[in-house]
Amino acid sequence: MTDNLEFLGQLDPDDPKQASQQIANKLRAAILTRRLEPGDKLPSQPELATRYGVARETVKRALEILRTERLIVTRQGSGAFVRAQTQRAVELRPHIEATFERPHVTIDFAGFSGETLRDALAGALDKVRVGRLAPESIAVRVLISDMTAPMALPSRAETQADDPAVRERAERITRRAADGILDQVAELGDLGLVHSTNVEVRMHRASPLFKLYILNNEEVFYGFYPVVERTVSIKGEPTAIYDLMGKDVPLFHYAVTDDDTSHGTQFVEASRQWFESMWSTIAYRYNG
Repeated sequence: MTDNLEFLGQLDPDDPKQASQQIANKLRAAILTRRLEPGDKLPSQPELATRYGVARETVKRALEILRTERLIVTRQGSGAFVRAQTQRAVELRPHIEATFERPHVTIDFAGFSGETLRDALAGALDKVRVGRLAPESIAVRVLISDMTAPMALPSRAETQADDPAVRERAERITRRAADGILDQVAELGDLGLVHSTNVEVRMHRASPLFKLYILNNEEVFYGFYPVVERTVSIKGEPTAIYDLMGKDVPLFHYAVTDDDTSHGTQFVEASRQWFESMWSTIAYRYNG
């Protein structure tokens, strides 16, 4: 580990987050951007306490956050070290809520139905309603598959072929999620709780194979849809289908850093370019 710890920054006295959370955020950023490499030893608790002007208990709480996230390991008598494997699945909801701490919120989503996004947004929007979060603007774009068009997935398992009845079920799921996102965000604008709200949904005719979230053009969460065989009720009859499972799918996190050549920065930029290319070419308006 380098002796120069300036990249760890200082605490922001105007930040409403607790000092332990701020310290955890700074250490996490250093780990994910490889300023602290896998296997590196973190500064000692006394060093961190002195650097940030806090008590050692505050530093302990910060390190516990990182240990719970499996970013670091602690060794008795030796200190804390960056885990050898830091690319891990993450939960979306707290990152969505953190995005809403900004004055301007932008979220781009591409995937199957947007159910996970709808549910993750619900918690953040509830906090806006009660005044705990107060963004000035919210802009959401949703890019989903048009289940009225023939698809490779989902499909009937017996024939491995497109089936209108299977797609009709998927279309209901898709519309529920898309309409929920549209209604939830628009309501905040109608109530005057957010100065500017805009939600747009577009569709395309490609099968959804992965989900992608782009938050404020700075963070990306990416995950694959596993294809599974399962039995569902279609028109009252049990039917075996090949389905896309999006609930609880592992999401992997990439973030923009000060280094334009870093893996995170490049992945975010490539994701943005891919989304814009789809949005501006083969995607068309959703008629809810």
